[in-house]
Formats: sequence, structure tokens, C-alpha cells
Amino acid sequence: MKVLIGIIVILWLVIGAAAAFQRGYFGDDRDVSCKTFGDTALTVVAGPLNYLGVNPKVDCKTPQPSK
Repeated sequence: MKVLIGIIVILWLVIGAAAAFQRGYFGDDRDVSCKTFGDTALTVVAGPLNYLGVNPKVDCKTPQPSK
């Protein structure tokens, strides 16, 4: 049973990574920020739900360093 669950989880994440790739989240021309990293991670975790219309987005606000 553990093997079956492991296979399902891996397939879920592979499908999510494919969706993130199709959306261009793995391109070299993207700036890495909290928002882009969060969008990519959520897309991978959402897996097959991406193909059912889910388009996860993150609204990150990181604190600015003090002067």
C-alpha cells in the first residue's frame, strides 16, 4: 500500500511540474522572488488540478531591510 501511495504522489508532482513547465515557470529569463517561487511551488503541488482550471497564485510581501 505504501508503494502505491508513493507512486501516486510522485505522479501527482510530475504532472504539476509539467504544468509549471508549460506555463514557463522554469525559464532562465524569470527573476526569482517570493512570488515567482511561490507560484511555481503551488503549481507543482496542485498537480493535475492545473488542468482542471486551477491557477494558484501567491501574494508575497517580504519586509524591506532597515536603513
